[in-house]
This record gives sequence, C-alpha cells and structure tokens, in this order.
Amino acid sequence: MAKTARYVVCVDNRGHRAALEVRKIYRILRDECASSHGLIRVIDESGEGYLYPAQLFVPIEVPRSAAVAFSRRSA
Repeated sequence: MAKTARYVVCVDNRGHRAALEVRKIYRILRDECASSHGLIRVIDESGEGYLYPAQLFVPIEVPRSAAVAFSRRSA
C-alpha cells in the first residue's frame, strides 16, 4: 500500500450536511472492506475518518505541495 494520501471533492452532501461540505476537498483513508460495499472512509469536518457513500465524491489529484498543506491539522 502506498503511503501517499488520496483526495476527493464532495459533489453531494444529501443526508450528511453537518459532516460534509459540497465543493470541499477531503482526504480519504484506504479501506478495502468499505470499498467493496461502495463506501469510502473520509476525514470529515470532525477530523475523524467516517464512512460515506462513494457516489458523494469525485476523486482528484492534488500537487504534492498541496497534499502536504492538506495533511496538516489546523491549529
């Protein structure tokens, strides 16, 4: 498994409005079991990894310099 983070952009937050923002970029954590059920594990607004339906997101690539900034915790 690669150690590089993967990112998605939220395109729909129906049913999860308190936890997800449309057009926001989220880091995802690899979870093979979740993937087999059409889910992805996303670091959401709580700062924790939770499962959401994969169709709420579109995968994106971010430049390495941006990935470093996204992986830092906000103060």
